[in-house]
Amino acid sequence: MSVTVRVPAKVNVQLAVGAARPDGFHDLANVFLAVGLYDEVTATEADELRVTCAGPDAGQVPLDRTNLAARAAEKLAERYGRGPGVHLHIAKDIPVAGGMAGGSADGAGALLACDALWGTGASRDELLDICAELGSDVPFSLVGGAALGTGRGERLTALEVGGTFHWVFAVADGGLSTPAVYGEFDRLNEDVRIPEPAASDALLAALAKGDPHALAATLANDLQPAALSLRPSLAATLAAGRAAGALAGLVSGSGPTTAFLVPDEQTAARVADALLASGTCRAARVTRSPAAGAVLV
Repeated sequence: MSVTVRVPAKVNVQLAVGAARPDGFHDLANVFLAVGLYDEVTATEADELRVTCAGPDAGQVPLDRTNLAARAAEKLAERYGRGPGVHLHIAKDIPVAGGMAGGSADGAGALLACDALWGTGASRDELLDICAELGSDVPFSLVGGAALGTGRGERLTALEVGGTFHWVFAVADGGLSTPAVYGEFDRLNEDVRIPEPAASDALLAALAKGDPHALAATLANDLQPAALSLRPSLAATLAAGRAAGALAGLVSGSGPTTAFLVPDEQTAARVADALLASGTCRAARVTRSPAAGAVLV
C-alpha cells in the first residue's frame, strides 16, 4: 500500500526579521503565501526508513536522516510507539535550496502521508506540533493558503486572500544556506537597533482585496540585503524582471530564488521569457497563488 501527498511551495510576501534571540533564532513577522509549485511525497510500507528522490536538482537533496521527510516519519513513529519503517519517495518540482520551503514541504508531506499510511489518526494540532518541531516553515507547508507566522514563523494565523495573484520565479544556479543568510543579516545589522517585527497593515489589506498593484507596493523582505550581499548577481535578476514588466520583485525568503509579482498571465509569460533571455537565471517558473496546503492525492 502507498499514500501520496502533494504539498506546495511558498513565497514570503513580507518577511520582517527581529534581532537574534539568545537561542540563535530570530522573531519574525512572516506573511506566507502558498504558490502552485508542488512536490509529491509517496509513503510505502517498508522494513526500514528509506528516502529516494527524483526530479530537477534531485541530486542536491539529502537522502539520509537529515532530510526533513525522514525526520517527520521518525517523529510521528516515536510519538505513536511504532517503528519508522517506510519508503519515502519525493517527486521534486520545488526549487532546491531556493528559499521556497521545498525541504519543509517534504517534511509536511511525509508527515501527512505517514499518518495516513500508518493509520495513526493524529489530530491537526498534533501534526502541527510535530511540524513546529521539524522547522519554522513546516507548519505553513501543511496548512497552505495564506498565513502570518510569528515566533520563529511556526505560530500561524490564517489570512484572507481576496483574489488570485500571478507570479514568476527565477531559479538561480546553486543554493543559499538559510543559516548563512541569517548570519549575514546579523553581521549587516551589528550596530543597528532592530525594531520588533510586525506585519504591514497595508500589505494585509492588499492581500484581502486581491489587489496586485497594492501588494506590489508593500512587498518586503528583511533578508534581501543579506542575500544580495552573499550573492550580488541576484541584483541583475531583480532588475531584469522589473524591466520586463513585473510590478515588483524580491528575493524569496533566504533566496536565491527571486519572485516577481505580475498583473496577469500574459505578463507572466513575457516576464519569464525576458528573464531566461537575460541570462541571469537558469529557469523561470510561472504560477499563481494562493494554493492549498498538503493534501492526499
